[in-house]
Amino acid sequence: MTSVHFVVPNDIDDPATPSGGNTYDRRVCDGLRAHEHAAIGAWPHPTAPDLAGLDRVLAALPDQAVVVVDGLIASAAPAVLTAHAARQRLIFLMHMPLDTPQEHQALRASAAVVTTSTWCRQLLIDVYAYSSDLIHVAEPGVDAAPIAPGSAGGSRLLCVAALTPNKGHDVLVDALATMPDLEWTLQCVGSLDRDPAYVEALRKQIRAAGLTDRIVLCGARTREDVGYGDADLVVHASRGETFGMVVVEALARAIPVVATEVGGVPEALGRAPDGSLPGLLVPPDDPRSLARALRGWLEDDEVRDRLRVSARARRGTLTGWDVTVARFAEALPQ
Repeated sequence: MTSVHFVVPNDIDDPATPSGGNTYDRRVCDGLRAHEHAAIGAWPHPTAPDLAGLDRVLAALPDQAVVVVDGLIASAAPAVLTAHAARQRLIFLMHMPLDTPQEHQALRASAAVVTTSTWCRQLLIDVYAYSSDLIHVAEPGVDAAPIAPGSAGGSRLLCVAALTPNKGHDVLVDALATMPDLEWTLQCVGSLDRDPAYVEALRKQIRAAGLTDRIVLCGARTREDVGYGDADLVVHASRGETFGMVVVEALARAIPVVATEVGGVPEALGRAPDGSLPGLLVPPDDPRSLARALRGWLEDDEVRDRLRVSARARRGTLTGWDVTVARFAEALPQ
């Protein structure tokens, strides 16, 4: 295969800023044995020196090089990409579409796009009017993991996401506030540093609901230390998601998922071979629907048993990172 260069954010391996995008970049970059180049900057909101630094990174690469550029960087740097598009084969890796004029320009400068879900590919075709022939899908993989034992009552809830408005923790707290009569606890694992004002508002919301003894904001952890093994149910209340790696990470342990039906989340949840859903999907920004789903899980033994059986079956259909890397490689010019 042609030598590949991969331009990634400078925090890709920072344990303080774990993210699905960083994990994806690391696994694909390593799998392709790509030459890695860190672009220092506050992506996707770069300063002029950040853009100048990216320009120097690309200028140092050879003519006709295959260069994968992480979408956080590419979306914010159309002028830099355009300046190098004629002499390099630029591949735009889109984790989360921003639908900004700058992103549209950056896409036009790219030789091809790799998305992390079929949903995102269709969005680029329908909304961005991007050529379908140039869009490829390489869904995130997942590492094999032991089955989580679970508890009889299913009361141990887990949410894995950085605490930002997009992830919908406030909706989840509103939903849980309606069921003080039930036994449950919630561990929220995710960075507390991305939006401090939102985190403080969330803490006040939790206190006002009288849930400080039930909801724990754990902060960022490595993906190996998230705590899936102790969870009964993973809850993902996101307002938008291109794929939702936490969903497949839960299913790899046969943990059912209650999640919002947004973006590529239904794609990540998938179905068991018999067609059953290994979780429940609810509308975004709808605490009442989320509360109904959670109450059904907590109150009904048959619901828990059905979803656990389906999650275990879905677990056997998941693919590893080797498949992701192979599909990514197919999208690259030879």
